[in-house]
Amino acid sequence: MNRQQGIGMTSMRTRVRLIERLSEQGITDVAVLDLIQSTPRHLFVEEALSHRAYEDRSLPIGFGQTISQPYIVAKMTALLFENGPLEKVLEIGTGSGYQTALLAPLSKQVFTTERIAPLQQRSKALLHTMGIRNVHFALSDGGLGLEQKAPFDGIISTCAPEEIPESLLNQLSPEGGRLVIPVGRQEQMLMLVTRDGDTFTHKAIEPVVFVPLLKGLVS
Repeated sequence: MNRQQGIGMTSMRTRVRLIERLSEQGITDVAVLDLIQSTPRHLFVEEALSHRAYEDRSLPIGFGQTISQPYIVAKMTALLFENGPLEKVLEIGTGSGYQTALLAPLSKQVFTTERIAPLQQRSKALLHTMGIRNVHFALSDGGLGLEQKAPFDGIISTCAPEEIPESLLNQLSPEGGRLVIPVGRQEQMLMLVTRDGDTFTHKAIEPVVFVPLLKGLVS
């Protein structure tokens, strides 16, 4: 019996309990809750931490990075897809690939950037094994976005800049593009930015804690 089969046999009960907790915390988007329940989060964490995969907490994934708390993942995903599935989405910070796996079923195309090569390689291999085929990977600084593939209907960041990069705002679709991003250093706020032509509307959602958005590639 391999790792996926062994843990998968016992994880469904803990997944259901996680969904119950997320619902109690105000996550009401049924599509997002179904995705979180069906996505094997234990595959995205180190084997030694698999037994904690369905706790509502962030966990280390190496290189000073983390897989985000399920509540925050659910909140950000629901905000991005509040008006339904999107054609083209950009993710800043592939990390473990867990958030990427949740974006893929709700998007026609997902473009995801990562600055740490080993994390990108590991996530790419895992998502390929899971049969996810609509994700395009780029090794680059997240703050730059992915200008050559813009505009994007949605952009989501799993790391926090001190201020929202102008490059990401410019890469939003002028027709209702949505950016979900944590902002700040000592104190961070999850922000939703929507674009209508040249008008950007900023909405503060709630305080959060994310790893900072850093520059420079790590091979």
